[in-house]
Amino acid sequence: MTVEMRPEGFPDPPLKKELPPLEDPSEAKTRTCCTRNVKMFLVALSFTYFSKTLSGSYMKSSITQIEKRFEIPSSVIGVIDGSFEMGNLLVLPLVSYFGAKFHRPKIIGAACMLMSIGTLLTALPHFLMGHYKYETTISASTNSSTVSFPCSQDPGQLTELQAQQQSSRIAGCEHDRGSLMWVAVLLGNMLRGVGEASIAPLGISFIDDFARPENSAFYIGCLHTIALIGPLFGFMLGAFCARLYVDIGFVDLGSIAISMKDSRWVGAWWLGFIVAGGTSLVSAFPFFFLPKTLPKEGGPEKDSSVTAEQNLLQGNQQTDSTDEQPKIIDVAKGFLPALKRLLTNKIYVFYLILNILMFNAFIVLITYTPKYFEQQFGESTSKANFLIGVTSMPAFSMGIFFSGLIMKKFKLDLLGAAKVALGTATLGCLCTLPLFALTCHNAEIAGLTVSYAGTGISDLESRVSVACNSGCGCPVNQWEPVCGENGMTYISPCFAGCNISRGSGRNTTFHACRCIEAFPKPGSGNFSALLGQCPREEKCSRMFIYYLAFQSLSFFIFSLGSTPLYIISLRCVDPDLKSLSVGILAMAVRLLGGIPAPIYFGALIDSTCIKWGTKKCGGHGACRVYNNVSFRLLFLGLILGLRLIGYVFFGFVIVQIKKLTRDHRKASPEVEVFLKQDQKNNVLP
Repeated sequence: MTVEMRPEGFPDPPLKKELPPLEDPSEAKTRTCCTRNVKMFLVALSFTYFSKTLSGSYMKSSITQIEKRFEIPSSVIGVIDGSFEMGNLLVLPLVSYFGAKFHRPKIIGAACMLMSIGTLLTALPHFLMGHYKYETTISASTNSSTVSFPCSQDPGQLTELQAQQQSSRIAGCEHDRGSLMWVAVLLGNMLRGVGEASIAPLGISFIDDFARPENSAFYIGCLHTIALIGPLFGFMLGAFCARLYVDIGFVDLGSIAISMKDSRWVGAWWLGFIVAGGTSLVSAFPFFFLPKTLPKEGGPEKDSSVTAEQNLLQGNQQTDSTDEQPKIIDVAKGFLPALKRLLTNKIYVFYLILNILMFNAFIVLITYTPKYFEQQFGESTSKANFLIGVTSMPAFSMGIFFSGLIMKKFKLDLLGAAKVALGTATLGCLCTLPLFALTCHNAEIAGLTVSYAGTGISDLESRVSVACNSGCGCPVNQWEPVCGENGMTYISPCFAGCNISRGSGRNTTFHACRCIEAFPKPGSGNFSALLGQCPREEKCSRMFIYYLAFQSLSFFIFSLGSTPLYIISLRCVDPDLKSLSVGILAMAVRLLGGIPAPIYFGALIDSTCIKWGTKKCGGHGACRVYNNVSFRLLFLGLILGLRLIGYVFFGFVIVQIKKLTRDHRKASPEVEVFLKQDQKNNVLP
């Protein structure tokens, strides 16, 4: 092999070592179309992005289901959600730096297999736990069409009945295996995070190394667009599974007395994780058949060994032959100097801070939007997931696709990319302001949100028991909502003062309810109640549609700046630091955004709870009712505040880029020519 084939400016390899011989031209020709093309790698990586975003979005759509199944508060579910980022952090710095020195496609393939194992592990607790038993006082198999309800019994009988129920709960706790099963979900989610850590930094840097500079941004935009098909399918899968009862196939569905809109309903959350785990496993196989390096797109065909040597020389700024793998010790020596170079780059540091703030807002938004829809607008988990999938995700996907086209069409340089990203972020934030006005009032629940007479109350606990149910001996921790004929929701038939129940399961009705009789609706006569909460006010449906429209519009505008924003991390650093910059960025946003955001916001949500569920063995379970006003102000206000602070640091980034450009032009007239070439080829000056 001749010296002329080497990149200009690099010395010859040592004479005592010879490069591997060229492969047979006929064999190379047959392999080129399927293994030595950056577009084939792009196809394989796109399917991997699809599988990983499918798993991640399904996890987000199942948050409320897992919370209710394991009877845990939002702060704990935040820890489970953040465990994915914890898994990322365990390996991300090492993979980002060391992985780029070895066989990147094979590392990505192994990571996909690990991601599959973690996803399947998440579903395991379902098969180890018993059947789901929600808190209820309704008999599922009543033979008699008319039975007396506890409120009609005398105090002595009530005391004896409550003692029997308490004894039954204590006996069941001795054999309860589900109290800590959520830890297995946490570990599975963490393992999925470990597997996913290497996909983005190694995959993106691989494309950027072997694609034309002007095509790199377009390929990344296409990659992210295809990846967003994953959340579309993830939320649709979440909607489908949420419609199925958690123990479907194992229990008689006719005996289930709750509907999908009931806060105690739990769907088949485990089923989607099995589907997502299988998809991740399939995505792993193509990478084991791809070579370590590829010829530069648009350049002459070269032997893969030469390309590998060139990349090794670029990474280490030294000569070495490619017939040996780089030693880990030698690679490690350059890690701290490389990290120092990265963290002394002012543009990159400000870029890190703004991404941390924006990622906090994004995690809060994507994690708790389904819960917000359920509580604010009274929608079922299934409908909330379905509408997120068919409205927000396509808008987000289209925005990312057009963001790649913008980069390719206008050949934006570093400063141009930053301006576009800031402009779209600001405009998208303005589109979220109307969301503060799109709200529904709290559901009218006697003793919780309103008094039994329908007026406001100040002391929630003291107003649950009133004269009409004072002789019923109702347990205060009970949650079996019924809708009275007067349009009021009561915590349970007992608190409604009902004396008679008829039917069984979902068809149970309650009659002779003293509290409904005490505060009747004009025209009512039989003072009856039905299982479940009363429907929300009519305007809630309209508000929900408007909310989805404004949210989809804001998602589209925000995502228009996604590729320019991402390209900054590649263009504001030296070429040999690209993989490390992407890895440090991913590590920082996970450590300071992905992990704490769902935890601290989950704790804030818990502070707005006004009615907790009760575990079988005692103690707080999942929240049943939230204060809508407090929830809305916390949810939307926190997201807006984080974004506004992030925009301040975005301004610092633009100022530093302008200063860098001005200094370069003053330093050398030749830089002016180079900057023009940068605008043409989208290469960092």
